[in-house]
Amino acid sequence: MSAAPRIVLDSNVCLDLFAFGDPAVAPLLHALRSGAVAAVTDAPCREEWQRILDYPQLALDPAARARCLREYDQALRPFAHDGAGETKLPRCADPDDQKFLELAHAAGARWLLSRDHALVVLGRRTARAGWFEIMTPRTWVALEAWRSPGG
Repeated sequence: MSAAPRIVLDSNVCLDLFAFGDPAVAPLLHALRSGAVAAVTDAPCREEWQRILDYPQLALDPAARARCLREYDQALRPFAHDGAGETKLPRCADPDDQKFLELAHAAGARWLLSRDHALVVLGRRTARAGWFEIMTPRTWVALEAWRSPGG
């Protein structure tokens, strides 16, 4: 793994990046591709990503789903962990999102980016504990967080 700070992206952020090409998060995509940050994933997060790509409401054809999965695999590096840590992480109101907190903590990520309110509201607690910051991708881009000294 590179010396770049680690970052965890929830599935909605990945949709913005890889399925919708949201220009508001283009700087995040550039930071990933340039190696300014090192995005990590694990088996549960990748499985969720695969499942989401099949949601009928997204209306992604097979070629688009394959492209999204390929771009995800190119941008995010697998991070193996057992999920069992000594640290008592806050509980996310949405149990499906707990896996992102666990990955961010286990990987020593500096940031967890999410548009999910249930995760974002935990940001003060995780930052105060010295673990990682949780914020929306738009906030992260606006703060140019990856450019900060020591970043």
